[in-house]
Amino acid sequence: MSIAAAKRPAPPPSRKQAVAEHSNASGPSNVPRNSHVEFITRQWQIEHSELNLSNFLLAIYFMRLGTLVEQAFDKMCQGLGDISGSDMRVLLALRRGGHPYAKRPTDLYRALLVTSGAVTKKIDRLVKLGMVGRQADPSHNGGFIVHLTRKGLDIVEKTIVTLAEESSIAPAIAHFSDAERAAGNEFCLRTLALLEELVPPKS
Repeated sequence: MSIAAAKRPAPPPSRKQAVAEHSNASGPSNVPRNSHVEFITRQWQIEHSELNLSNFLLAIYFMRLGTLVEQAFDKMCQGLGDISGSDMRVLLALRRGGHPYAKRPTDLYRALLVTSGAVTKKIDRLVKLGMVGRQADPSHNGGFIVHLTRKGLDIVEKTIVTLAEESSIAPAIAHFSDAERAAGNEFCLRTLALLEELVPPKS
């Protein structure tokens, strides 16, 4: 073998090999090594190792969690009331305020972080299904109040029980200790409260 051949550099590793090596070198983790989100994390850490990606990655985690929970919630709502998860949130917003289970449209779109036009479409659909009704708002000339009907109340009560007893996140949360759950709840509540202060009301 010639000296030149002996000193020839090895070919660079493939992208998949680089991600695997970076993952193995990072030390132990509570995240399963075969999870897709772990793979995404390692890819970004390799592509932009010069940046602090903690906030960027945390936003990705929140979005992926939201997507998974929303998909499961929507499927559940279709089964319970033949409505979307988005429309079910209107019923939940009305229910949590207590009797008489009524709110102004303005209160609904601010609570649900949607536009007034979007909440109007949701109300129209739910009125047609007999789950909510409209009544005149005595404090606002020409305005109206949205309220749950008996049908809407029955469906939202079933939904609440199902969410409490058969939550889509329950299998994952079962792997956490009580202290970890409490810390996770506090983190989410504080983060949401701080972010909501920065979000202007939609109109």
